[in-house]
Amino acid sequence: RAQYQDKLARQRYDEQMRQQQLANEESLRKQEESVQKQEAMRRATVEREMELRHKNEMLRVEAEARARAKAERENADIIREQIRLKAAEHRQTVLESLKTAGMLFGEGFRAFVTDWDKVTATVAGLTLLAVGVYSAKNATAVAGRYIEARLDKPSLVRETSRITVLEALKHPIKVGKRLTSKAQDALEGVVLSPQLEARVRDIAIATRNTKKNKSLYRNILMYGPPGTGKTLFAKKLAVHSGMDYAIMTGGDVAPMGREGVTAMHKLFDWANTSRRGLLLFVDEADAFLRKRATEKISEDLRATLNAFLHRTGQHSNKFMLVLASNQPEQFDWAINDRIDEMVNFDLPQLEERERLVRMYFDQHVLKPATEGKQRLKLAQFDYGKKCSEIARLTEGMSGREISQLAVAWQAAAYASEDGVLTEAMMDARVADAVQQHRQKMEWLKTEGAEATKGTDRNPLLPFPKGTP
Repeated sequence: RAQYQDKLARQRYDEQMRQQQLANEESLRKQEESVQKQEAMRRATVEREMELRHKNEMLRVEAEARARAKAERENADIIREQIRLKAAEHRQTVLESLKTAGMLFGEGFRAFVTDWDKVTATVAGLTLLAVGVYSAKNATAVAGRYIEARLDKPSLVRETSRITVLEALKHPIKVGKRLTSKAQDALEGVVLSPQLEARVRDIAIATRNTKKNKSLYRNILMYGPPGTGKTLFAKKLAVHSGMDYAIMTGGDVAPMGREGVTAMHKLFDWANTSRRGLLLFVDEADAFLRKRATEKISEDLRATLNAFLHRTGQHSNKFMLVLASNQPEQFDWAINDRIDEMVNFDLPQLEERERLVRMYFDQHVLKPATEGKQRLKLAQFDYGKKCSEIARLTEGMSGREISQLAVAWQAAAYASEDGVLTEAMMDARVADAVQQHRQKMEWLKTEGAEATKGTDRNPLLPFPKGTP
């Protein structure tokens, strides 16, 4: 029984505690509801206050706008009247000014017309003024052309030895050395066959004597495979003869379009101002001196070609024309008529190739290795025997390709760890060069077969030896 009473007591205590917890939760809920009601009332009060403030602000702005509009309506009549009065006053002032100016001009003109001495002096003054303006305009144009011809080179010229005023001011020491330098041998550094060497030497001597005697220069065509020394000989010929040289390429003419005619005339105007005589070397001349009858030539290029023919119709003692081409059969017949001598620069044969190999080997390998100024050394082997062997292996290669081969030897030495060029490295570069040359020849044969399919070649201009 005692246990039962104790159990009842615990149940009553638990019930009291539960009732107390419920009462606390109810009290907390009521407090939260009260706080939420107060917050809602405060928010509603703020919103109402803001709404009333905004409404009052809008009413104020509207009232000010109505008041301003009313004032402007009331003042519009006054403003219009002021504008009308100002316009009338300005109109009256202008009329009075015009009337006064007219009276003064009329009286002056009447006095001027009645005085014949003033009329004569005025007419003479206006005539002298017109003559002065016309003369100044023409003199300015002439002076501009004169300055343009002497201060700068034409746009078609890529390289020239001619000294301009600007160049003399920028590099006086270099220009002084060039002026005091002695004439060089026309064939110095140029390796040709004995027959061709004798022929071009005669041309060089004749050109030098032509300049000394101030006679008319002859025009020359140099044709043959690329890299056979045409450009190099043209430079040497100009220096040997005491002339200036200017180099242009035919591929620069076509992109000029309508400006080509003007550029061509400027080129020959510039050439005619040379005091020493100018050797004008046109490389890849077939690029724009091609037959005018073909449909492949544009009207602008045809007009430029006509300008070239006009300026080269007669021999000159001011400039000498030297054309270089790999495809001379494409020349217009009028170009062929202007050529006095044709020289075929053939591919070097065994003797010439050996001279070229030795020359470029000394220039790019042996000389840098012996001077010790560069990171280049040379292994011990028979250099002369190796050069002769390489000359036999490089059959069909041009002088430029042999020069590139020597540069490849130098690059191989630079790429090695110790900077030593060995015989095996030279043989490897030679094998690569021969393989590349054969591949180029295959491409050229394919292109030539497609281009000449169904056509006959001009028998007067045979293919150079060594070309497909």
